[in-house]
Amino acid sequence: MDWKMFQGLLSGVNKYSTGFGRIWLSVVFVFRVLVFVVAAERVWHEDWKDFDCNTRQPGCPTACYNSIFPILHTRLWALQLIFVTCPSLLVVMHVAYRKERERKYRAKHGEDARLYDNTGQKHGGLWWTYLLSLFFKTGIEISFLYLLYLTYDSFHVPRQVKCDVFPCPNQVDCYIGRPTEKTVFTYFMVGASAFCIVLNISEIFYLIFHRVLRLARRGRHDVPRSRCGHEDCRQCNMAMTSLDYKPGSCDNEDVQAAAPELPFKH
Repeated sequence: MDWKMFQGLLSGVNKYSTGFGRIWLSVVFVFRVLVFVVAAERVWHEDWKDFDCNTRQPGCPTACYNSIFPILHTRLWALQLIFVTCPSLLVVMHVAYRKERERKYRAKHGEDARLYDNTGQKHGGLWWTYLLSLFFKTGIEISFLYLLYLTYDSFHVPRQVKCDVFPCPNQVDCYIGRPTEKTVFTYFMVGASAFCIVLNISEIFYLIFHRVLRLARRGRHDVPRSRCGHEDCRQCNMAMTSLDYKPGSCDNEDVQAAAPELPFKH
């Protein structure tokens, strides 16, 4: 894994994130990536050397180790960190697409012309892209937690396990090296992942709430429409403004008296 590229990706996403998103990035980089690189990866380094079984049968300890650890915790966490940061690329790519459109628009209409007020502002399609990335990240986190639990039947690393796979002559007892240390790091990484899920769900509700609030405010600021006082208009019960006037439907004076004055920019 190229950690410099990974750090650059997280730094780029941080510019377009909300407050919850920035906390999520800090948790991922400090409490997951750094802990994984500095400590957790070393705990499982050459773990097979500390794995021992009470048998002299050739190939039995190796077969039991592969059966008990079909995929190491560290390999699973590395895949999880890669997949969980991939949805953030969607946001970065969308912003890059907006910047390219903005550049072409200014080249065609002049430097003072603007297509977007802010290319990183979460409106329109970028809002949907950001929301979908949160759903993807939440789904990936939950899937990997379930996969880890399904693979080992628990987040706890036992001291002793029983194995009866071929070529073991019978059921043998095998012992895992440093089980307490591995259990602590496992629960720590699981807890950090669960906290990231909570942050993603909170950010989803935050985005939806602000979108609904913005739409509600936009509806309140719509220009009210007055009803025409003419007798014919009362019969058809149509809301009219000065822009709705059609010759022959009502008198022009009645429409202008009933309709509000709308400001026009020349």
